[in-house]
Amino acid sequence: MTDHEQPPEPRDDEPQTPEDGPRPPAVDDPDRAVAPKAGGLMRSGLVVSVMTLLSRVMGLARDVVIATLFGAGNGTDAFFVAFKIPNFLRRLFAEGAFNQAFVPVLSEVATRGSKREVKELLDAVAGSLTAVLALITALAMLAAPWLVWAFAPGFGRDPQKLALTADMLRLTFPYLLLISLTAFAGSTLNTWNRFAVPAFTPVLLNLSLIGAAVLLTPLFEQPTMALAWGVLIAGGAQLAFQVPFLARLGLLPRPWPDFAHPGVRRILRLMLPALFGVSVSQINLLLDTVLASLLAAGSVSWLYYSDRLVELPLGVFGIAIGTVILPALSKRHAEQAGAHFATMLDWAIRAVLLLGLPAALALAVLAEPLLIALFHYGAMSEHDIAMAAISLRAYAFGLVAFMLIKVLAPGFFARQDTATPVKVGIIAMVANMVFNLILIWPLAHAGLALATALSAFLNAGLLGWLLRKQGVLVFQPGWGRYAVQLLGGCAVMGVGLAWLAPEWRAWLEWSVWTRAGWLALLVSAGVAIYFTWLATFGVRLRHFRMKS
Repeated sequence: MTDHEQPPEPRDDEPQTPEDGPRPPAVDDPDRAVAPKAGGLMRSGLVVSVMTLLSRVMGLARDVVIATLFGAGNGTDAFFVAFKIPNFLRRLFAEGAFNQAFVPVLSEVATRGSKREVKELLDAVAGSLTAVLALITALAMLAAPWLVWAFAPGFGRDPQKLALTADMLRLTFPYLLLISLTAFAGSTLNTWNRFAVPAFTPVLLNLSLIGAAVLLTPLFEQPTMALAWGVLIAGGAQLAFQVPFLARLGLLPRPWPDFAHPGVRRILRLMLPALFGVSVSQINLLLDTVLASLLAAGSVSWLYYSDRLVELPLGVFGIAIGTVILPALSKRHAEQAGAHFATMLDWAIRAVLLLGLPAALALAVLAEPLLIALFHYGAMSEHDIAMAAISLRAYAFGLVAFMLIKVLAPGFFARQDTATPVKVGIIAMVANMVFNLILIWPLAHAGLALATALSAFLNAGLLGWLLRKQGVLVFQPGWGRYAVQLLGGCAVMGVGLAWLAPEWRAWLEWSVWTRAGWLALLVSAGVAIYFTWLATFGVRLRHFRMKS
């Protein structure tokens, strides 16, 4: 395994050598370059992982509150669809196509251009983005019932459920505008290696929803309407939180639409095909919702709760690594450092497998205990737990593929190649539709989750194969030994967890503290077994050091 050592960071009072890269100039010099300093990818990834873990934990706390107060029924189905529509578009546009198109262009301007050029780009992008999203938001609020019918056609059989979802959507859809501007700010901060603030920002959404569920529910005849207000409040809070940090860097834009700006035109040109290339997994989850709305009541909620558990390791490990690697790859492409680019991709794949494989196995082995410990309170029934556990195992099967997509897609987008991922995305979407139609009849909602996992493997496999074919992904020495180390650690951990975990129905009778204690014990045991095995057979932390 390649040992990527990195030198210590220079102190501010020490002279900087050429190898350290350019230091950002004073903010009052608009004509000098503003390229951000290089940093350690592992250290940046750990920062994002810690902040994302906090966000995911708060997200689970949010879901515990929702499950306890509202359970799984028409009200929660309505909210999840009303929230899924702008959230889906957020991931598709803001964190998907826009981020993947904007960061490479911004990195190139920051690496080769001046502060004045960076500011002009930020002003034009912020203004154009605001103008487009404001128009889309206004139209969506007017067409709310038709949007609900398009995203959840099964709701059309219940006019009251359809009307409730449409009312919620009018409150939740403006979140798309606010969170897209937040993503713009976060992408800018990430490009300057300020990863902690954007990674922490989602915590505010979870706090807002928890507060709305607890404090606003008594104010509404339909209790879940409070959650829709919580989404709207969260959008404003998240955007306001990031503004001071942009201002501190001297990068706070003065939004003014300018669709003729060369940078805006390049971003738009890259965005259009990127809509499919980077967000296929989100489109597949949306298809799950459409078909689940035609199944038994509660199917949408079962898929939601199981997906939430998969999102925890996906966000903490996969998305975190993908977040830090995109600016680094974009910078290396701008510098024409092909060898370092290939080494970074290899590092990213090793990193997601190191944590993704045991996480997927643990979710499958401990599906019912995890769901019971987190959600079996109040209105959440034993039947709901059993149904959600089936789909959780199906999603867990695809977890590694979901993670690989997050680190392989930047290999194309950092090089401003959006055509290739589009072709892969279309193939994966068509395959997902076929898998859905084949699996939904014998497996119901679990078939939808399994179809999503299978299409994710196809997507990741094609992306990796094409990167290898283009000579961009070059596997470094030591993969055979590394595979044996990981698979051996997973096997030992899986056997240990299966032997230690009590039968899941016993968990139903335990108090919340007993459940929490057992869950903490099992998680600690799994981590200890896995990493002890790896340490015994030669895996060291220094093997994962990599300079951005």
